[in-house]
Amino acid sequence: MKNSVEFLAQVLDSVTDHIAVIDESGDIKFVNRAWQEFGYKNDCVISSSSWDCVNYLDECTRVAESGDQFGMDVLTGIQNVINGTQNKFELEYPCHSSDAQRWFVMRVLSFQLDDNRYFVISHQNITERKKAENAAYELARTDALTAIPNRRTLDEFLKTEWNRSLRHQSLLHLAIIDIDQFKLINDMYGHSVGDKCLQSVADILKRFANRADDICARYGGDEFVIVWTGITSKEARMLCQKIRKTVLKLDTTVDDYGVVRHVTVSIGLAGMVPAFNSVYTDLVLAADKKLYEAKTHGRNKVCAK
Repeated sequence: MKNSVEFLAQVLDSVTDHIAVIDESGDIKFVNRAWQEFGYKNDCVISSSSWDCVNYLDECTRVAESGDQFGMDVLTGIQNVINGTQNKFELEYPCHSSDAQRWFVMRVLSFQLDDNRYFVISHQNITERKKAENAAYELARTDALTAIPNRRTLDEFLKTEWNRSLRHQSLLHLAIIDIDQFKLINDMYGHSVGDKCLQSVADILKRFANRADDICARYGGDEFVIVWTGITSKEARMLCQKIRKTVLKLDTTVDDYGVVRHVTVSIGLAGMVPAFNSVYTDLVLAADKKLYEAKTHGRNKVCAK
Protein backbone atom coordinates (compact mmCIF):
# COMPACT_ATOMS: atom_id res chain seq x y z
CA MET A 1 0.00 0.00 0.00
CA LYS A 2 1.35 3.41 -0.95
CA ASN A 3 2.18 5.80 1.88
CA SER A 4 1.88 2.89 4.33
CA VAL A 5 3.70 4.82 7.05
CA GLU A 6 1.24 7.68 6.77
CA PHE A 7 -1.64 5.20 6.67
CA LEU A 8 -0.53 3.45 9.87
CA ALA A 9 0.09 6.80 11.57
CA GLN A 10 -3.49 7.83 10.72
CA VAL A 11 -4.77 4.54 12.14
CA LEU A 12 -2.88 5.03 15.40
CA ASP A 13 -4.04 8.65 15.62
CA SER A 14 -7.64 7.45 15.45
CA VAL A 15 -7.15 5.17 18.46
CA THR A 16 -8.33 6.60 21.79
CA ASP A 17 -5.63 4.79 23.77
CA HIS A 18 -2.53 6.88 24.48
CA ILE A 19 0.32 5.18 22.60
CA ALA A 20 4.08 5.76 22.54
CA VAL A 21 6.90 3.72 21.05
CA ILE A 22 10.39 3.68 22.58
CA ASP A 23 13.63 1.97 21.65
CA GLU A 24 15.85 -0.14 23.89
CA SER A 25 17.52 2.94 25.35
CA GLY A 26 14.16 4.48 26.22
CA ASP A 27 14.10 7.22 23.59
CA ILE A 28 10.58 8.00 22.39
CA LYS A 29 10.26 7.34 18.66
CA PHE A 30 6.54 7.88 18.17
CA VAL A 31 3.47 9.10 20.01
CA ASN A 32 -0.07 9.13 18.66
CA ARG A 33 -2.51 12.04 18.78
CA ALA A 34 -4.26 10.80 21.95
CA TRP A 35 -0.93 10.78 23.80
CA GLN A 36 -0.10 14.29 22.61
CA GLU A 37 -3.51 15.70 23.46
CA PHE A 38 -3.57 14.22 26.93
CA GLY A 39 -0.08 15.58 27.50
CA TYR A 40 0.49 13.61 30.71
CA LYS A 41 0.84 16.79 32.73
CA ASN A 42 -0.68 15.12 35.78
CA ASP A 43 2.48 13.56 37.28
CA CYS A 44 1.00 10.17 36.40
CA VAL A 45 3.74 9.27 33.93
CA ILE A 46 5.71 12.11 32.38
CA SER A 47 5.33 15.86 32.83
CA SER A 48 6.84 16.79 29.45
CA SER A 49 4.62 18.37 26.79
CA SER A 50 7.17 17.94 23.98
CA TRP A 51 8.20 14.46 22.90
CA ASP A 52 11.18 15.24 20.74
CA CYS A 53 14.39 13.93 22.32
CA VAL A 54 12.53 12.70 25.42
CA ASN A 55 13.79 9.54 27.08
CA TYR A 56 10.88 7.71 28.67
CA LEU A 57 13.07 5.70 31.04
CA ASP A 58 14.79 8.85 32.28
CA GLU A 59 11.42 10.43 33.02
CA CYS A 60 10.24 7.28 34.84
CA THR A 61 13.49 7.26 36.82
CA ARG A 62 12.89 10.88 37.83
CA VAL A 63 9.41 10.03 39.09
CA ALA A 64 10.66 6.88 40.86
CA GLU A 65 13.47 8.77 42.61
CA SER A 66 10.90 11.19 44.03
CA GLY A 67 9.49 8.23 45.98
CA ASP A 68 6.44 7.68 43.77
CA GLN A 69 5.51 3.98 43.96
CA PHE A 70 3.83 4.04 40.56
CA GLY A 71 6.99 5.40 38.96
CA MET A 72 9.02 2.64 40.62
CA ASP A 73 6.65 -0.07 39.40
CA VAL A 74 6.57 1.30 35.85
CA LEU A 75 10.34 1.63 35.64
CA THR A 76 10.87 -1.93 36.86
CA GLY A 77 8.18 -3.31 34.54
CA ILE A 78 9.54 -1.64 31.40
CA GLN A 79 13.11 -2.65 32.22
CA ASN A 80 11.98 -6.26 32.65
CA VAL A 81 10.37 -6.24 29.21
CA ILE A 82 13.46 -4.62 27.66
CA ASN A 83 15.74 -7.16 29.38
CA GLY A 84 13.52 -10.01 28.26
CA THR A 85 12.76 -11.27 31.77
CA GLN A 86 9.03 -10.91 31.03
CA ASN A 87 7.09 -10.80 27.77
CA LYS A 88 4.76 -7.97 28.73
CA PHE A 89 4.00 -5.58 31.56
CA GLU A 90 0.53 -4.48 32.66
CA LEU A 91 -0.56 -2.19 35.49
CA GLU A 92 -3.82 -0.54 36.53
CA TYR A 93 -3.43 2.83 38.23
CA PRO A 94 -5.41 5.92 39.25
CA CYS A 95 -4.58 9.25 37.61
CA HIS A 96 -7.03 11.69 39.19
CA SER A 97 -7.18 15.36 38.27
CA SER A 98 -8.44 18.20 40.44
CA ASP A 99 -11.95 17.90 39.02
CA ALA A 100 -12.32 14.24 38.02
CA GLN A 101 -11.42 10.71 39.01
CA ARG A 102 -9.70 8.69 36.31
CA TRP A 103 -8.16 5.24 36.05
CA PHE A 104 -5.92 3.78 33.36
CA VAL A 105 -4.34 0.45 32.50
CA MET A 106 -0.78 0.62 31.19
CA ARG A 107 0.60 -2.10 28.89
CA VAL A 108 4.10 -2.57 27.54
CA LEU A 109 4.79 -4.99 24.64
CA SER A 110 7.78 -5.41 22.33
CA PHE A 111 8.25 -5.93 18.60
CA GLN A 112 11.23 -6.17 16.27
CA LEU A 113 11.75 -4.30 13.00
CA ASP A 114 14.82 -5.23 10.99
CA ASP A 115 17.54 -5.56 13.63
CA ASN A 116 15.99 -3.15 16.13
CA ARG A 117 13.68 -3.86 19.07
CA TYR A 118 10.95 -1.40 19.97
CA PHE A 119 8.46 -1.24 22.80
CA VAL A 120 4.86 -0.10 22.57
CA ILE A 121 3.58 1.67 25.68
CA SER A 122 -0.19 2.17 25.80
CA HIS A 123 -2.44 3.76 28.40
CA GLN A 124 -6.12 2.81 28.14
CA ASN A 125 -8.75 4.87 29.97
CA ILE A 126 -10.79 2.46 32.11
CA THR A 127 -12.56 5.09 34.20
CA GLU A 128 -16.11 4.01 33.37
CA ARG A 129 -15.29 0.38 34.10
CA LYS A 130 -13.70 1.25 37.44
CA LYS A 131 -16.64 3.44 38.41
CA ALA A 132 -19.02 0.59 37.63
CA GLU A 133 -16.86 -1.85 39.60
CA ASN A 134 -16.68 0.52 42.58
CA ALA A 135 -20.44 1.10 42.48
CA ALA A 136 -21.08 -2.65 42.40
CA TYR A 137 -18.61 -3.16 45.24
CA GLU A 138 -20.33 -0.54 47.39
CA LEU A 139 -23.74 -1.96 46.54
CA ALA A 140 -22.63 -5.40 47.70
CA ARG A 141 -21.44 -3.91 51.00
CA THR A 142 -24.48 -1.70 51.71
CA ASP A 143 -27.95 -2.53 52.98
CA ALA A 144 -30.38 -1.48 50.25
CA LEU A 145 -33.14 -0.25 52.57
CA THR A 146 -31.18 1.75 55.16
CA ALA A 147 -28.08 2.69 53.08
CA ILE A 148 -25.73 1.68 55.89
CA PRO A 149 -23.16 -1.16 55.85
CA ASN A 150 -24.60 -4.67 55.73
CA ARG A 151 -23.77 -7.84 57.67
CA ARG A 152 -20.97 -8.80 55.28
CA THR A 153 -19.22 -5.45 55.72
CA LEU A 154 -19.68 -5.66 59.48
CA ASP A 155 -18.04 -9.09 59.64
CA GLU A 156 -15.04 -7.86 57.64
CA PHE A 157 -14.72 -4.77 59.84
CA LEU A 158 -15.01 -6.80 63.03
CA LYS A 159 -12.31 -9.26 62.00
CA THR A 160 -9.93 -6.41 61.20
CA GLU A 161 -10.63 -4.44 64.37
CA TRP A 162 -10.53 -7.56 66.55
CA ASN A 163 -7.05 -8.42 65.26
CA ARG A 164 -5.88 -4.84 65.68
CA SER A 165 -7.22 -4.71 69.24
CA LEU A 166 -5.56 -8.06 69.93
CA ARG A 167 -2.17 -6.70 68.83
CA HIS A 168 -2.53 -3.51 70.87
CA GLN A 169 -4.52 -5.10 73.70
CA SER A 170 -7.07 -2.32 73.43
CA LEU A 171 -10.74 -2.29 74.38
CA LEU A 172 -13.39 -2.94 71.73
CA HIS A 173 -17.10 -2.27 72.29
CA LEU A 174 -20.05 -3.71 70.41
CA ALA A 175 -23.70 -2.77 70.84
CA ILE A 176 -26.64 -4.66 69.36
CA ILE A 177 -29.70 -2.45 68.95
CA ASP A 178 -33.09 -4.12 68.48
CA ILE A 179 -36.33 -2.28 67.69
CA ASP A 180 -38.88 -3.32 70.28
CA GLN A 181 -41.98 -5.16 69.01
CA PHE A 182 -41.08 -4.45 65.41
CA LYS A 183 -43.31 -7.26 64.16
CA LEU A 184 -46.26 -5.53 65.81
CA ILE A 185 -45.41 -2.32 63.92
CA ASN A 186 -45.40 -4.22 60.64
CA ASP A 187 -48.61 -6.09 61.45
CA MET A 188 -50.56 -3.04 62.64
CA TYR A 189 -49.35 -0.34 60.24
CA GLY A 190 -47.95 -2.22 57.25
CA HIS A 191 -44.50 -2.82 55.87
CA SER A 192 -44.15 0.67 54.44
CA VAL A 193 -44.36 2.09 57.97
CA GLY A 194 -42.00 -0.63 59.18
CA ASP A 195 -39.50 0.25 56.47
CA LYS A 196 -39.69 3.93 57.38
CA CYS A 197 -39.09 3.00 61.01
CA LEU A 198 -35.95 1.02 60.07
CA GLN A 199 -34.66 3.91 57.99
CA SER A 200 -35.30 6.45 60.76
CA VAL A 201 -33.50 4.34 63.36
CA ALA A 202 -30.58 3.78 60.97
CA ASP A 203 -30.29 7.54 60.40
CA ILE A 204 -30.05 8.06 64.15
CA LEU A 205 -27.49 5.32 64.66
CA LYS A 206 -25.22 6.71 61.93
CA ARG A 207 -24.80 9.87 63.98
CA PHE A 208 -23.34 7.81 66.83
CA ALA A 209 -20.75 6.03 64.67
CA ASN A 210 -19.23 8.82 62.62
CA ARG A 211 -15.52 8.24 63.28
CA ALA A 212 -13.31 6.40 60.81
CA ASP A 213 -12.72 3.54 63.27
CA ASP A 214 -16.42 3.04 64.10
CA ILE A 215 -19.13 1.28 62.15
CA CYS A 216 -22.91 1.17 62.20
CA ALA A 217 -24.43 -1.74 60.28
CA ARG A 218 -27.73 -3.50 59.79
CA TYR A 219 -27.29 -6.87 61.44
CA GLY A 220 -30.48 -8.38 60.08
CA GLY A 221 -34.23 -7.80 60.31
CA ASP A 222 -34.81 -5.17 62.96
CA GLU A 223 -31.36 -5.45 64.56
CA PHE A 224 -28.42 -3.09 64.14
CA VAL A 225 -24.86 -3.19 65.41
CA ILE A 226 -22.47 -0.40 66.34
CA VAL A 227 -18.78 -1.05 66.99
CA TRP A 228 -16.75 1.55 68.86
CA THR A 229 -13.00 1.67 69.28
CA GLY A 230 -10.91 3.86 71.52
CA ILE A 231 -13.57 4.68 74.12
CA THR A 232 -14.09 3.65 77.74
CA SER A 233 -16.88 1.41 79.01
CA LYS A 234 -18.48 4.39 80.69
CA GLU A 235 -18.48 6.34 77.44
CA ALA A 236 -19.97 3.37 75.57
CA ARG A 237 -22.81 3.08 78.10
CA MET A 238 -23.49 6.81 77.84
CA LEU A 239 -23.66 6.58 74.04
CA CYS A 240 -26.12 3.69 74.27
CA GLN A 241 -28.38 5.66 76.60
CA LYS A 242 -28.24 8.64 74.23
CA ILE A 243 -29.25 6.36 71.37
CA ARG A 244 -32.18 4.97 73.36
CA LYS A 245 -33.41 8.45 74.30
CA THR A 246 -32.97 9.83 70.78
CA VAL A 247 -35.05 7.00 69.28
CA LEU A 248 -37.81 7.81 71.77
CA LYS A 249 -38.09 11.26 70.16
CA LEU A 250 -39.05 9.79 66.79
CA ASP A 251 -42.49 10.61 65.44
CA THR A 252 -45.17 8.68 67.29
CA THR A 253 -48.09 6.84 65.75
CA VAL A 254 -51.68 6.77 67.00
CA ASP A 255 -53.58 3.54 66.32
CA ASP A 256 -57.32 3.09 65.73
CA TYR A 257 -57.96 3.00 69.48
CA GLY A 258 -56.20 6.29 70.14
CA VAL A 259 -53.19 4.60 71.73
CA VAL A 260 -49.90 6.41 71.17
CA ARG A 261 -47.16 4.08 69.97
CA HIS A 262 -43.58 5.15 70.62
CA VAL A 263 -40.66 3.55 68.85
CA THR A 264 -38.27 2.13 71.42
CA VAL A 265 -35.11 0.08 71.26
CA SER A 266 -33.41 -2.41 73.54
CA ILE A 267 -29.62 -2.41 73.54
CA GLY A 268 -27.11 -5.05 74.57
CA LEU A 269 -23.58 -3.74 75.06
CA ALA A 270 -20.34 -5.66 75.57
CA GLY A 271 -16.72 -4.59 75.76
CA MET A 272 -13.66 -6.81 75.52
CA VAL A 273 -9.92 -6.71 75.29
CA PRO A 274 -9.29 -9.63 72.91
CA ALA A 275 -7.44 -12.61 74.34
CA PHE A 276 -5.16 -14.78 72.21
CA ASN A 277 -7.49 -17.78 72.49
CA SER A 278 -10.65 -15.79 71.63
CA VAL A 279 -12.49 -14.82 68.43
CA TYR A 280 -14.52 -11.76 67.48
CA THR A 281 -17.77 -13.72 67.66
CA ASP A 282 -17.22 -13.93 71.45
CA LEU A 283 -17.89 -10.19 71.58
CA VAL A 284 -21.04 -10.56 69.48
CA LEU A 285 -22.35 -13.35 71.72
CA ALA A 286 -21.67 -11.32 74.87
CA ALA A 287 -23.62 -8.34 73.48
CA ASP A 288 -26.42 -10.64 72.32
CA LYS A 289 -26.80 -12.05 75.85
CA LYS A 290 -27.11 -8.53 77.21
CA LEU A 291 -29.69 -7.69 74.54
CA TYR A 292 -31.75 -10.70 75.62
CA GLU A 293 -31.52 -9.44 79.20
CA ALA A 294 -32.79 -5.99 78.15
CA LYS A 295 -35.68 -7.53 76.21
CA THR A 296 -36.76 -9.78 79.07
CA HIS A 297 -36.63 -6.97 81.62
CA GLY A 298 -39.22 -4.75 79.98
CA ARG A 299 -37.51 -3.47 76.78
CA ASN A 300 -36.47 0.13 76.13
CA LYS A 301 -33.38 -0.59 78.22
CA VAL A 302 -29.59 -0.74 77.95
CA CYS A 303 -27.90 -3.74 79.52
CA ALA A 304 -24.12 -3.82 79.53
CA LYS A 305 -21.40 -6.33 80.31
